[in-house]
Amino acid sequence: MDTNRGALLIRGRLFTWLATTRTRLQEANRPVPKHIAAYWALDQEPDLLPLLYQLAAEEGFEVSLPCVVAPDTPLVFRPWHEDMPMKTGAFGIQEPDTEQVAPNPDVVLVPTLGFTREGDRLGYGKGFYDRTLGQLHEQAHPFTTIGIAWAVGDLSDTDYHCQHHDVPLDGILTDKGWPKAAPVL
Repeated sequence: MDTNRGALLIRGRLFTWLATTRTRLQEANRPVPKHIAAYWALDQEPDLLPLLYQLAAEEGFEVSLPCVVAPDTPLVFRPWHEDMPMKTGAFGIQEPDTEQVAPNPDVVLVPTLGFTREGDRLGYGKGFYDRTLGQLHEQAHPFTTIGIAWAVGDLSDTDYHCQHHDVPLDGILTDKGWPKAAPVL
């Protein structure tokens, strides 16, 4: 698999979804997503960084990245922009070097290792995203989740069963398209 090409396809589809969703909501005089919680890709994950630069610098979105503040707690999203100083956080992942907390996100892009077409997600097993998404639901903050994955992570033809604490995703985007349809806001 050509991961550079695959990541480019994912970024293009995600940009198209954001642009068409924003236009449709504006035309309907409805609130549009402003804040996107993304992630800093590990080597094996689809790289969203070029799109994040574009969304923050040219499209007017507020972008944040997750930070691990303690084991067994939800993630904290911190604001990010192109010139933001970064530091190495937990698990060797780059994080914004600030204590400022971003507003609750309208869209959460979730790194996804495995998935089902029903929106079940297999992550790294530490539960950070499940705790975080659960906390956002408890706060009754409206948001949309999109799992970002490689198509080879499709677990639909396996006997994978999600755990009771797993939070299903609203959509899943891969290098081959949307195995769980793009969410309609």
